[in-house]
Amino acid sequence: MEIISPNNARVKEWSQLLEKKHRTRQHKYIVEGIHLVQEALRSNAAVESVAYDLDKGIPAELNGLDSADQPVEWIPVSAAIIAKCTDTKTPQSVFAIVRKQEQQSAFAALLEQPDALVMVLDGVQDPGNVGTIIRSADAAGAAGVILGHGCADLYNPKTIRSTMGSLFHLPVIEGSLEELLPQVKSKGARLLSTSLDASLSCYTIDLRVSTWLVIGNEGQGISNATARMVDEAVFIPMQGQAESLNAAMASTVLLFEAMRQRS
Repeated sequence: MEIISPNNARVKEWSQLLEKKHRTRQHKYIVEGIHLVQEALRSNAAVESVAYDLDKGIPAELNGLDSADQPVEWIPVSAAIIAKCTDTKTPQSVFAIVRKQEQQSAFAALLEQPDALVMVLDGVQDPGNVGTIIRSADAAGAAGVILGHGCADLYNPKTIRSTMGSLFHLPVIEGSLEELLPQVKSKGARLLSTSLDASLSCYTIDLRVSTWLVIGNEGQGISNATARMVDEAVFIPMQGQAESLNAAMASTVLLFEAMRQRS
């Protein structure tokens, strides 16, 4: 059944998902645009409903796509509703409502993976950086990404857009590093961070064993509490005059060096 009015009760619930407190309360989030909705459906994310512009119809790229676990509700809506429920200035003609995944079991599975390569973000506040790191982790074949407290919200529309769909390809877990990292160490995994003062190059350390790469805040680096748990710090060799790389670039260099060694 089509929905025309932006004042409809369901539309109000959807539009609230643009704010973190309502995403937390409803345990859902919004995915905007053809590509991201397509990735969510293809990856069997918990898509509840897909709202599309009733004047334009279901985008051709989404025809025949449905969640394997349960039928998705397809809802024709007015352009005014799409404008109300999306974050971009010129929204595409479709968005989806997705239920958040249960994270505890995903973390437990990560702990059991032999020789896992995992990205750990400590206070990375820029949504674009967080999304790019998730995308790089996906591209390099990492087992997962951990977002500590103080990171940009995973379900912020800007973060989701920056992942380009990689959010649906690997487990991304939000939690307290002070609670999660001791469990990682108890399993024998190595925690590795970057430091301009480190004496060990990222190209000389063995990244084939179970390695959890810790990247800190763009300005301050990793917290003192996290630093106390880190086993080894490495530096990324640079030949030019740049002082350092941003969080996303440093993560990508480390991830692809690990991928090179492992392949």
